[in-house]
Amino acid sequence: MDMLQGKHFSITDPQGVNTVIYQINKTKKEFSKDYPKYTLERLDYTEEIRGNSRRKTFYVDEPHEQGDQIVILSFAKERVVINSGLLIEDEVRISKSPSSFKFNTLYSDKEQEFKNFNYTPNLKRDICVIDPETTEEIKPRLYFDEKENKVKGRCKLKPYKSYFAFEVRDE
Repeated sequence: MDMLQGKHFSITDPQGVNTVIYQINKTKKEFSKDYPKYTLERLDYTEEIRGNSRRKTFYVDEPHEQGDQIVILSFAKERVVINSGLLIEDEVRISKSPSSFKFNTLYSDKEQEFKNFNYTPNLKRDICVIDPETTEEIKPRLYFDEKENKVKGRCKLKPYKSYFAFEVRDE
């Protein structure tokens, strides 16, 4: 029987806040020329209600020895608090103050598709588009770009609705 190696940590969301966490993965060197340098993987979690708050336990299935970078997105009414952290051994280190982030707002009065984005060979992507009301990812429609010989994706966005989109890049 194989044993799964992983880590977990917990946070508590107050009423009206919904937190999701992504692990930042660096693309393997042999693929870095043709694919995004970083990809994002949403962490699975379990949840328990405690009074007016919710305790969430997040799981990292294959932690790296040198640590794992994480992005913490806390969605509240009309805003998102973005923070970063590092999971090292059995400790989560969260930055004392949120880092500066550059972002664009996605909004349109017409139905549209958002950007062609690349996938790595393991089908992880570099951009995540999230519905801030439900905190669910907008699942992309995959297609094969024959000209570039790559799998790509597009997200279909509804009119008159705001979305939160982010990607990780070096400066």
